[in-house]
Parts: sequence; structure tokens; C-alpha cells
Amino acid sequence: MKKYKLISAVLALGLCMPFGLLTTSCEDMLEEKPYDFISPGEIENSDGGADMWVIGVYNVLHTGMFIYGSFPRPLDYDCDYISGAVWQFSEFGSGNFQGGSAQCNALWTGMYSLINKANQAIAQIEGMSGPTEAHKKNCLGECYFLKAWAYFYLARAYGDIPVYSVSVNESGSYTDNPRIPVQQVYEEQIIPLLDKAKDMIYKNTDGAYVPGRVSAASAAGLLAKVYATMGAASTPASEQVIVKTGVPYVIQNINGVDTKIYTDPVATTFSKNVVAGYESFDPRACYENAYQLASDVIEGVYGNHELVAYDNLWTATGKTSSEFLFSLQSLSGDSSFGTLFGLHYCGRLNNKGHVDNSLTVGMRKHWYLLFEEKDYRVDKGVLHCWIREGSDSSWGGGSYYPNFGKWKSMVDAKEPPFDNPEVTAGWRSDEGGSEQFFAYTTKYSQQISDQTLERMDANYPFLRYADVVLIKAEAANELNGPTQEAVDALNDVRSRSNATLKELDAFANKASLRSAILEERAMEFALEGDRRWDLIRWGIYLQAMNALGGMDEANNVKARQEKHLLFPIPTMEMLTNQAITSNNPGWN
Repeated sequence: MKKYKLISAVLALGLCMPFGLLTTSCEDMLEEKPYDFISPGEIENSDGGADMWVIGVYNVLHTGMFIYGSFPRPLDYDCDYISGAVWQFSEFGSGNFQGGSAQCNALWTGMYSLINKANQAIAQIEGMSGPTEAHKKNCLGECYFLKAWAYFYLARAYGDIPVYSVSVNESGSYTDNPRIPVQQVYEEQIIPLLDKAKDMIYKNTDGAYVPGRVSAASAAGLLAKVYATMGAASTPASEQVIVKTGVPYVIQNINGVDTKIYTDPVATTFSKNVVAGYESFDPRACYENAYQLASDVIEGVYGNHELVAYDNLWTATGKTSSEFLFSLQSLSGDSSFGTLFGLHYCGRLNNKGHVDNSLTVGMRKHWYLLFEEKDYRVDKGVLHCWIREGSDSSWGGGSYYPNFGKWKSMVDAKEPPFDNPEVTAGWRSDEGGSEQFFAYTTKYSQQISDQTLERMDANYPFLRYADVVLIKAEAANELNGPTQEAVDALNDVRSRSNATLKELDAFANKASLRSAILEERAMEFALEGDRRWDLIRWGIYLQAMNALGGMDEANNVKARQEKHLLFPIPTMEMLTNQAITSNNPGWN
């Protein structure tokens, strides 16, 4: 009988990993005897056996996607507000989506591996007679959710894609399956799967709900996001969106020396395009569905979820709160379940608490200037000073960001923490962000139990309750806006972060409130895999990227062409799947 390897740590952790809420019993369970291999015939015909099949599906996100550090690069790097070291951004961050490395193929291969494992689990669970009816339904619902989530990510990134109703074990082949139009992928796969899943999966208030699993609100919230994506993408091309953007710097001759002068972002109005493949959707109907689903989640139809206080949201305990509807859990130092992205987003610390040169991914000045100085998301959410252990003098020493406002005043006055005696040459900064100076977020470093390790326990969120709240704001505005209801939902998120609340009379029309909500999303979900896809769905990706003038301040290429609207299908897929005869435009 064919053996299916399940990583021993997953079986030892039982239901606590790899997603959802970690419980205090997880570490104790690690002490239990692990199993290296298990065959389908050895899985019990019971609730526990059904759970094992579902855990095997979740497991793909670690072992098939995040394990080698390819993720979350395909999700995060290609947008206007993120930057960093050129070597870090040489592929997705510079528009090089067909570079030939594992990074460029990770989204395609990872999501289809997840779909295959979900199909396999569905077939096995459906054939079980031992599980209770409710638990069997819940397990199937989770598999439907994971399949739909994978198809959603694939459709956004690649457009028309193949779909698979059974696993490769049943079909015997994945090599002769044509691409399906993106409209059919939504209507025949994503929406039906999530529509079933939201009524099958346990709510987080149900007694049978087990921390470590997605809940009913996860499915309802994702479906709301799906409809919002369809609604924005199909909104007529005459509609406008305002983005604060512009070239990152200009060169001025000062006292005979060409000097780089960093700019402030300028509010720029873009006319949107209808996204290819979404033309036949009815944007109003899509937004009506998004509004109703988001409202139901907020009103408690699918369990109890809330916006967590900012001071707890990104802590080790906060990452297990009800705000995180779907996120990648991780284990500190574990070779399979410790994440690598923390190295570049947070930096690794030495025994002195100094950060090394792995800290290379951050937010640009134009993003930082979206905020008021008092907003917790930059006041507390940005790493304002650090001591870097560099391999040469240009990288080492005391550093701070930004080089203006209260933080610059604190440096000048040598107020704590800028009075550190270890910094003998003085603190230094580059306000626009060279390769070593950006607004580095603290949202992940606050979660990490040991930042000296290579593999850290930083969780990556795929869907938060805050997203659902802003989807309601967006849908209310698109349907009837600008409205007080939409502004109230926007303010719910702003209030949590100590930002000044918006007033309805500040919005003259639907476009102005639409733009404020999109801007709020850029602030709230920085480095959470959302910005590129928001620009894509609103049909302003090319305008927003090219508004930077070709390069960012760290010399990463930001110029984009039509071909960058979609990722290229991997070469291996083109060679093996005989039903796919052409790649996405510009990638042949």
C-alpha cells in the first residue's frame, strides 16, 4: 500500500497545528511519540481519522510553500509601497516573474499541491462511516475552504487556470487539463465551495470547535473578499481611484553637488480599467453579496469575532485571537514549521540584541507618510531604531527611521532609546530608504519568541477580521456611497490604531471614500499579501507602479508592462500539460 508521509511534528501536535489557535497543550503534545509514516488503511474510521486527513491538507502550506522561503514573496513584493535590498527584490520585487528560480513557480505548484491534497482528503472523508455527521461535515467544509482559497489565489495571479475535481491518485494524471475562463473558476469552483463551507464548518462559539482550525467566519469572510474582488474588477472604467504616490526622489544640484532629494507622495487620480476576465460580472450584485456576508460576520452570524486592541494584536498571545480568521501558525526553531520570512521582515538578533544584515524588507517613505504621527501602526508598528552588525562600516552601527518628526527630535536630543552608549559614532538614517533604511514593521517581530534563530515562529495572516470590516465599508460605499455606515466601518479600524476619525462630509463623492478605504487597506495590511492584489482588482496596478518613475529609492525596478498583470505559467507546466498551448500574454 502506498505510504503517505506526514511530518512527525504534525502528528505529535495533533489538532493544534499548523493553523488557527495554538493552545497551552501543544508543547505538551510534542512530547508524545511521533509517527513518521502512516498509510490510509491505518487511519481510523472516526472523528480523529477525519481530522488527520484535514491536517494533511493544512500541512501543505508549510511543507509545500513556506518551508524554503519562497513565500510570501509572490504575495508581497510586487507593489508600490514595499522595497528593500536589490538582491532580495531581484525577482518578484523587480517584475522578473519568470526568473527560473523556485520562487517564480512557488504559487502555482504550492496551490495545486494544496488542491490535490484537499481532493484526496475529500474522497477519503466522504467514504468514512465512523465520524459523527456534524464532524464529518465540518472536516469536508474545511477541505472545501482550502480548495476555494487556493483557486482564488490562482485566479487572481494567473487568470484562466485548470481545475481539478479529483486527486492525481484517482485521475492518474494532471497533464492533460485545459485552462478554464476565470469567470467559470469563480462561478463553478470558488463561490460554490465557500458557500457550502460557511454553513458546514464549526463556528468558533460551537462546543465542538477545536482551536487550530478555520471557522465558519473564515469561509464567510473569504467569500465576502471574493465578491469584493469581483465587484471592484468589474466596476466600469470611468470610475476613479486616488493614490498617494510619485517618484521617490529628484536630483538637485546643491553647491555644485548632485544631491538626491526625497519626495513626499502626491495625491494622484487614476481612471480604473476593467480587469480582463471579469467583464461579465455585475459589480452591484457582487457588492450586495460582499456587503451581506461581511455584515453577517460582523453581527455574529458566524461566531464571535472582534478587532483586538492594538497593544495585543501583534503579540504572541494576540496572534491566536479571534481577529485572525486564517493564518499560518509556526514553531520556533523547527526545520519544517519555523518560518524563514521573519529573517528579512524582522532581522535576526545576536546575543547583544543587535540585528544582522538579513533585515532587508520594509515599507517606503511614501507609505510611512500616509499616517499621522500618533497612529499606532507607525508609532508602535515601525522599528524606529536598531543597531546593525554589518560586514562593513556602511552597514554597521546605530540606525533610526524616519529622519523627521518626533523621532528625529529624539535623536537630536539623545533621548532614550537614542542615548545608547554602544553607538559611538552617532545615530544615522536615510529618510527615503536606501538598502538599509526603511520603515521596518514590528508586527511580526512582536510575535517571535526567539529572534536569534533562523527559523522563527512568526505567523503569516491570510485573512483578518479587520479585512471583513473594511470590505463592509467598501461595499456600502460602492452600493450607496458615500454613507455614514461606510465611514463608521472605516473608523472602526482607524479607532483601534488611534488614528483621527473620518467625517462623512469630508467625502464629496464615492471615489473619494473609495480611495480612503483603499488607502486604509494599504496602511492596515502592510506586508500581509494584499497591496498588489488591491491594485490589480481596482484596475490601477500599471498606473500606480509606473507613477514611481521606473525605480524606487533602493534602485529596484518598479516599471511595469501589460504582461505583469498576470504571472507566467511555470515552464514545467507548459511542457507537461498538453492541454495548455500558450502562456499568459508577454510570457511565451
